[in-house]
Amino acid sequence: MATGCAHRLWRAGFPIVMTELPRPLCVRRTVSFAQTVYTGRLEVEGVRAVLAEAEEIPAVLAKGEIPVVIDPAGELVRSLRPWCVVDARLAKVNPGTRRDEAQLVIGLGPGFTAGEDVHAVIETARGHYLGRVIYTGPALTNTGVPGEIAGKSSERVLRATGAGTFRPLVEIGAEVKAGQLVAWCGRAPVTAAIDGLVRGMLHPGLEVSPGLKVGDIDPRGDRAMCRTISEKARAIGGGVLEAVLARLCGREPAA
Repeated sequence: MATGCAHRLWRAGFPIVMTELPRPLCVRRTVSFAQTVYTGRLEVEGVRAVLAEAEEIPAVLAKGEIPVVIDPAGELVRSLRPWCVVDARLAKVNPGTRRDEAQLVIGLGPGFTAGEDVHAVIETARGHYLGRVIYTGPALTNTGVPGEIAGKSSERVLRATGAGTFRPLVEIGAEVKAGQLVAWCGRAPVTAAIDGLVRGMLHPGLEVSPGLKVGDIDPRGDRAMCRTISEKARAIGGGVLEAVLARLCGREPAA
């Protein structure tokens, strides 16, 4: 979701700096700028991001690339003092983001309340209101049930069946069948529940706990979807872009 937002803002002409954890748990890593933590750089639909140190940010931006800085404590927000902060962690609770961190603070999904801890909230639930900008109140309550894709919901998500080191056995983009062994979590096997293409899989070697999302199977069978931003991320990114432009153009609704 963060990459979808960064991509739309970058394409619209805004300079972007992204912060990340030392060991990000990104599942759709072929289209997630968080993957730069492991690979150093990544290009998604013509936009490039590179892993950088804080002092390298101006040089990376000058090259037309997005700097990704490992910053788990959020120190960059205080030192860079950006005009806009987008909390795209999707933590389902507010991890400490405040309205006074920037002139415009946007939160994605449940856990934030527009008008209180952030200026705007973007709806992240699939359905009629996906991508809507909310200026008063919260997003829809998290149900814990993944949205449907081609009639499949929870069964399309791969979850850790045990604790230990994650070892995928198939690559993103591979075709799998229901019942096929696709990964190990320590000594616990992970099998596919449906036929489809592997659209996401955690980076090998990460330590996982039972129930953690470790992969995603797409029943639609379109391999191009493994290399492009999802419709959900693109819609959410559009909501963020709308909120940014509304502030710049004075089109925010009155409180």
